[in-house]
Parts: sequence; structure tokens; C-alpha cells
Amino acid sequence: MVVLWLALFPFAALTGLRLLGIDGPKPTIAAIALTPYATVCAALLAALCLVLRQWRVGAAAVVVALALTSMVLPRAFANEQPAVSGPTLRVMASNLLVGEADPAEVVRLVRAQHVDVLNLVELPTSAVARLDQAGLAEILPFRVVHPSRGAAGSGIFSRYPLTEIPLTRKQPMASLTVDDRVVEIVAAHPAAPMWEADVWATEFADLPPAGPGLRIIAGDLNATLDHFKLRNLLATGYHDAANEVGSGFDPTWPSASFPPLVTIDHVLADQRVAVRAYQVFDMPGSDHRAVYAELALP
Repeated sequence: MVVLWLALFPFAALTGLRLLGIDGPKPTIAAIALTPYATVCAALLAALCLVLRQWRVGAAAVVVALALTSMVLPRAFANEQPAVSGPTLRVMASNLLVGEADPAEVVRLVRAQHVDVLNLVELPTSAVARLDQAGLAEILPFRVVHPSRGAAGSGIFSRYPLTEIPLTRKQPMASLTVDDRVVEIVAAHPAAPMWEADVWATEFADLPPAGPGLRIIAGDLNATLDHFKLRNLLATGYHDAANEVGSGFDPTWPSASFPPLVTIDHVLADQRVAVRAYQVFDMPGSDHRAVYAELALP
């Protein structure tokens, strides 16, 4: 019985962190990212306890498993969308792995999905040139780009004229007009918390809350729907495109050497915007999958 209680403890602790909204230091940030997997393991542990007729620890395991399930299961089901009749805006975001992603595939996806706005992170200057050689400038001629030699470079590429809005160099922000609707776009890329947890928290705090105008945040947020920082940002008035269509479990990273395990790339849209479609796409050369959302504006 002692072994079973010890086995249950990490799942109970994870449940407590999740309920209390505590991301914590690097080890717990990593553990929280695996909450969907912990949910399955907690359910299996509960079943084992009951098979072994260890009723007390079994009851506790059932409570933990049910609590975790209640947190993660809703993202597998589509939510009702607001009734809107405005124009469509197609948004895609991709982490280029410091420019290693295949520029031809980026451009192919932009063409195939009729993308209107493309957010790229880990964007070096050399990658911008290769993307233009592959034809990106012909499709999305307007841009706000802050390239960098390292992983800090980011850019917004658009079918519509862009006006830059001061935010941060690493996470650029711009506005565009679709018909008569003004939309603000942010290319998000907080630091990876496993390397720089404090910087991750600071750069997450830089991301603007939802406001009176329409705003979309898309990119590599280095956070899952189980991290408090992302849930806190959503609570200001955004919804997650994947979660809205029942694709909240579609993983996006890591995809270079392993099957994707966690969902850290997102498209967040103002809650007044309807999510019509959402997909993830493999991106050769990158360790992230690209995320795409078709959004209907109010």
C-alpha cells in the first residue's frame, strides 16, 4: 500500500499545482506541460488500486484522476462559436528553428491555405532572404520583421498593409484592416522556460491582454493550456483556436527527432472572433509544427 501512495503523490501534487494556478520553477513547468499524460497514468493507477482492493488509496486515486480529467477533457470537444458575419482572416504561425525550416514548404503552405497573415519566430535575416526567393514576398508583400542571428528574431507577413505597434523587438505587433475591421496581430515567442524560466515569465507578461479592439496572438508560446500564465492570458478575453474546434490535444513540439508530445504553439483570438477551422502542419527542418486557423471576424 505504501508503494501505491508514493506512486499517487506526484499526480496529486500536479493536480494541486494545476488547481492553484502555480507554474513554479523549471521542473514543475515541465511536469505541468505533461498534464494530459498524467491524467491517463492517474486513471490507470486508480484502476490498479481498485483491482488490488486497496480501497483508500484507490478512492484517492479516483479523485485525482477525475480532477485531472475535468481539466483536460473539454479540449477534445468543439465549443459553440459566436454568430458573426464579418470577413475571414486566415492566420498561420511557425517556429523556423533559427531558420532551418524549409522555406519552400512555408510558401507552399501559405499558398495552399490562402494564408492572410503569417507569424514566423526564430527568424534570422538569412531566412527572410530565402523565404523571399521561394516566393513569399509575392503572396504576402507587407511585413514587420525583426530578424536576429539567434532565436530571438520574429516577423509578421501579411496580405494586407501593416502598421507596426510598439511592443517588444522579439515579439512584434502590428495592425491591419480587413474591409473595415481593424485587427492587431502579435507574433509571440516567450523564451523557453526550461532554459530561462524567469525570462519566460517576463516575456509572457509582455503579451498584451485582450482589449476593446480585435487582437490575435499567434506563435510559439512555450506553454500549454495547463500552464497558468497561458490560462491567465486567455482569461483576459481570448480563446484558443485549437481548443475551440476540439483539437486541443494536437501536439506541436518536438517534431524534429521525436513524435510531437505537447501543444505549445497556438493561435489565440479575441472571443468575439469565430474559429471556423484549425490545423497543424509538419514543417520540414523545424522541431515545431506550424499552426493554422481560419477566423471569422465580427
